[in-house]
Amino acid sequence: MSEVKKLWLTALRDLERFANNKYWLAAQIAMNLADIFIFALVFRGFIKRDIVPDYLQYMTPGAVALATFVAAFSIGREVGMEVRRELVDYLLVLPMKRTTLVFGRILSGMLRGLIYQVPFIVIAMILLSPPTIGKTPILIATSIILTTTMSSLAIAVSTISRDFNIQATFRALTHYLLFFFSNVFYTRKALELRFPQPLPDIINIMPISIAADIYRWCFNYYQSIDIWQKLLALAVWGTILTLIATTIYLRNLTKR
Repeated sequence: MSEVKKLWLTALRDLERFANNKYWLAAQIAMNLADIFIFALVFRGFIKRDIVPDYLQYMTPGAVALATFVAAFSIGREVGMEVRRELVDYLLVLPMKRTTLVFGRILSGMLRGLIYQVPFIVIAMILLSPPTIGKTPILIATSIILTTTMSSLAIAVSTISRDFNIQATFRALTHYLLFFFSNVFYTRKALELRFPQPLPDIINIMPISIAADIYRWCFNYYQSIDIWQKLLALAVWGTILTLIATTIYLRNLTKR
């Protein structure tokens, strides 16, 4: 059996376990969708219309980017559980290369993220407008890069320690840094009014912010952005973070 087939089987194994938790998945999606509407409707009355004409429309594409967190960090929690229960020893004796195992888990996280994003993409299409044929490949490429990056990062963070409290601390820290240091909730103009430079500029070049801007363009909230520059920046972020996370996971996986 080729390594590619082993990689695919590893991903399918994790994906099947993800599908078995369909009630958890449905509850998470419903809860996150409710959060979007509640948050957007509350802040709609506080945000000045000259800054954000319609806050719900502004936030919805950003929520598509944030949707990758829940799915990506679910694979991270599972990998962390395997480390704590020392199930990693079993995985390491399977007849496959360790790099195949690593990339199989990352592929699984990417597929989870893409599946989890579907209802959020549908909501964005309803509240804004569907992407054109020309924008659809950009939308798909953005989702693949973002979900791959987030699943890699989640897996790496979950293997830092066997101690659950340390795992949870690092997972929460990573989550909130990427979650709140983004333009999902606040426009660049609002950030510049509240924070000194260079913090607004840094926030706007974070991967979640870049992905959110691309989604806003894909769903026609933004009429014009430098899309290729944004996509290149996201690809660079994705490549760097995925390589670092893969190296950390492989090191922690083989450290005995």
